[in-house]
Amino acid sequence: MFHFGFSCIGFIYFIMLIVPNILWSKNKPVNYDFYVKNENLVLLLLERVGEILVTCFSLFSNIKITIFSIQSLFLLLSFLFMLLYEMYWVRYFNSEKTMHDFYRTFFKIPLAGATLPVLAYFLLGIYGKNIFLLVSTILLGIGHIGIHFNHKKEIIS
Repeated sequence: MFHFGFSCIGFIYFIMLIVPNILWSKNKPVNYDFYVKNENLVLLLLERVGEILVTCFSLFSNIKITIFSIQSLFLLLSFLFMLLYEMYWVRYFNSEKTMHDFYRTFFKIPLAGATLPVLAYFLLGIYGKNIFLLVSTILLGIGHIGIHFNHKKEIIS
């Protein structure tokens, strides 16, 4: 059941998400700004709204770790996706920082930098039984993954 209150798990996820993105802002792929100007405005709006809502609903939904149950597997899998997300960034920061490096698959996961956190937050929403986080994550996923899917298509063509 969803309850308002500060979530330590949400805070940990937020830190795991924001730190690599701050580092990325100083280490963008070569020519990234060329692709940004072609972004779909509807997808960009969905991404921004999703980012704000996911942040709010993960930080202030009082998601707590419970005694191990089948439901706990959602949290475990969610955290695994966040760890993979961190590993994805380590690989990127150790690369030449090209668009190819940014969009290379990671453990066969396409668009890993966009897909992994969306999957992690979605599973966190399932674990926390938080419909608001689930809906917010879907909005984020449509926008964020959609934008990066279009960037990847532009690189290929």
